[in-house]
Amino acid sequence: MSATLVLPSLDYRRGVILVLLAGVCWSTMGIGIRLMEVANVWQILFFRSLALAPFLFLIISIRSGGKPFSVIRRSGLAGVVGGLGLVFAFSGGIYALQVTSIANAYFLFAAAPFIAALLGLLILKESVRKATWITMAIALGGITIMVWEGIAVGHLMGNLSALVSAFGFAIFTLALRWGKLEDMMPTVFLAGLFAILTSAAVCYSSGYTLFIPRNDILIALALGVFQVGAGLILYTMGSKTVPAAELALLSMTEVILGPLVVWFFLGETAEPYTLLGGAVLLAAIAGNALSGLRKKPVPIL
Repeated sequence: MSATLVLPSLDYRRGVILVLLAGVCWSTMGIGIRLMEVANVWQILFFRSLALAPFLFLIISIRSGGKPFSVIRRSGLAGVVGGLGLVFAFSGGIYALQVTSIANAYFLFAAAPFIAALLGLLILKESVRKATWITMAIALGGITIMVWEGIAVGHLMGNLSALVSAFGFAIFTLALRWGKLEDMMPTVFLAGLFAILTSAAVCYSSGYTLFIPRNDILIALALGVFQVGAGLILYTMGSKTVPAAELALLSMTEVILGPLVVWFFLGETAEPYTLLGGAVLLAAIAGNALSGLRKKPVPIL
């Protein structure tokens, strides 16, 4: 009996490309932070969100046929909770990238799906597959290696901030599932608004000026539009035709490219234990995603 090669649909292949491109957009955060001159986490967050919120509002307006407010209102309490979670994710992520290595931060960001699985079990009473429990244990080993090294080299706060960021993304993911929200854009738009208000309040109360170098402002604005905004749009479009388990694998593009981009352009390298812990964590993510595909064969690209 001859085997028949079944090629994936054009929509599927287009979806894969879009998700990969989203990962490329997201991976530019590290080099953007490294190119900043003096801006701190709250100044960066303010200007990045100042670009992100109007950009997403425009996209939501176009997609909704000129009715953006009704779409945003439909996100409800889940959208608010998810938006607040993203404020923690955004601020923790920026701070982590400033005070620890790019590789360390990106690898720890990748722990978000496992944190979301635990929170889903505790809060939403969602079941967790046996394979996921195993891979979470492996992932915990990788995280421990990186945090332990962070203590040794004085990057503990950076590592903890990266985990806070991962926790914020997990809250965002959980809120989407809780509210059965298929469109992430209104929630991220709300996150942009919350981030503007939060960062402005912190800057005002702490005496941080918003009159920072033009270089820092332009980079932050570009990150808001291209790194977060464009990445989200590409991911949203691609995720409509790519199964969830495969999205977890394809999204690893961000984690792998983030450190590589900074190494290629700025020569920043990672400590050996960071690479070891990151490899363990990425192996756990890949193993968990692949185990979810056992009942559905991966389409041949």
